[in-house]
Amino acid sequence: MDIGDLLEIDGVVPKLSVASKKQALHELSRRASGIIGLDERRIFDTLLERERLGTTGVGNGIAIPHGKFAELSQLRGLFARLERPVEFDSVDDQPVDLMFLLLAPESAGADHLKALARVSRLLRDRTNCDKLRGTDSAEAIYGLLTEVTTTHHAA
Repeated sequence: MDIGDLLEIDGVVPKLSVASKKQALHELSRRASGIIGLDERRIFDTLLERERLGTTGVGNGIAIPHGKFAELSQLRGLFARLERPVEFDSVDDQPVDLMFLLLAPESAGADHLKALARVSRLLRDRTNCDKLRGTDSAEAIYGLLTEVTTTHHAA
């Protein structure tokens, strides 16, 4: 599974201006709603519910919020680079500035876990993150995200 299977260029937000974790999740929910047609409030509530189970702030300035929805027929993603890092209750207590939102069908099962693992591997690479943090063009970010996975996938 490549990131290009999850993410379209309109799902890349190169400069998201938010002041808190809750505002970041709300803004991602709003944008996801516009792209995939699910109710914004429902996305937001699902993400908040997931955060109550445990933070999706995985460390090194990265968060991978995610949720499942019966209406979805395929996995979908959004990526945001925050203008300023926000506190996220991350596992390493560091603020977050890179977020990959993953929305999955309720029936996704193993595919959902594979997608989470794929995104996690991509964003664990410090070089990839430095490149993502170094650009504010949606096209360049999309290119970095999809090129990296295609390159690694082929290896």
